[in-house]
Amino acid sequence: MESSLIYKLVFTTTLVVVTPFFAFLHRDSFIYWPFILSTLVIAMLAWRFTRARGDLDPGKAHWREFFDRYLSRRIWWHASAKADYRYYLINGMLFPLIGGPVLFSSDTVVRALGSVFGAPAAINSAPGFGVILVYSLLFFVVYDLGRFVAHSLLHDIPALWHFHKVHHSAEVLTPMTSFRAHPIDLAVMAWVPAVTTGVLTWLFHRYIHPGVGFITFLGVHFIMWGFNLIGNLRHWHIWISYGPTLNRWLISPAHHQLHHSYEARHLGCNRGFELAIWDRLYGTLYVPPESPETFRMGLGDGTDGRWRSLWRLYVWPFQMCLGRTPAGALPSAEAGDHSGFPAVTPGSGEPAVSGAPDTPLPDQR
Repeated sequence: MESSLIYKLVFTTTLVVVTPFFAFLHRDSFIYWPFILSTLVIAMLAWRFTRARGDLDPGKAHWREFFDRYLSRRIWWHASAKADYRYYLINGMLFPLIGGPVLFSSDTVVRALGSVFGAPAAINSAPGFGVILVYSLLFFVVYDLGRFVAHSLLHDIPALWHFHKVHHSAEVLTPMTSFRAHPIDLAVMAWVPAVTTGVLTWLFHRYIHPGVGFITFLGVHFIMWGFNLIGNLRHWHIWISYGPTLNRWLISPAHHQLHHSYEARHLGCNRGFELAIWDRLYGTLYVPPESPETFRMGLGDGTDGRWRSLWRLYVWPFQMCLGRTPAGALPSAEAGDHSGFPAVTPGSGEPAVSGAPDTPLPDQR
């Protein structure tokens, strides 16, 4: 019995330690290799198209220029990016052990509702394709709604904002910035969509068909698979806008890059993930122009450039929740100037200051 427990402990610990290093093989990971490949291909095509259209500096486009701009050490080996890498590895090892026991899935919500209102009646026949398609579409919609609600809670509730600051403290953007999220942030982002999708699933099981499930492609919701092909471009300095019409319905990479801006005109905007309708209804939609804007990224509260150590990324939010301002987080007169990346024009891939930024507010949410 004792040896069995030791074996399980060693096996679980080993699995947790090695899993982050093989995320590129996991279909539910942002850095699953087809998503990384599609990110690179789409980025290269978008850059080539904007060069041909004249949105970028005139001159003959060379692919070397693309790699020099978007895959340069200045971005990928920036101190903020290196903090992302360290945080990804430690979070990937610790969060399953610490957060696992307090997380719940949509199945948990379904079982809880079933225990209160009764289990659905058994049906021997399989659900029809029409039912499956409708459920799949609604599942995507309420999942996206759940993520928007969770993200808005992280911005609008002061205590939660302290934890979400970890993500917004990024000074440069790479696909790994997606993983720059405090465990409390990750838990909130998991709980709310679990509730919205769980309620929908219970309603379908209860009143339509107990065996219904969504359509998958290689184990992933088929719509999310499509969005994941371009999802990593949210956190990269390549400006991709869907145009004035689609930008009012779908969240483009440009939407989310503006979400990371601390310019006053951008604060708290574009909280959605795939659908822009939630931001439109909530009044937080900022439609990006087709040509890239120049803006400053970070918190803009005088602490930019200081959220680079693992200790600060994990501990500072708790201290701030308790009303304590860590010594290293005291605002300074050089707000926004610590990163060495003072302003960014995503379409060009180069830092470029275009006049004074909008005056930052004391609390950037």
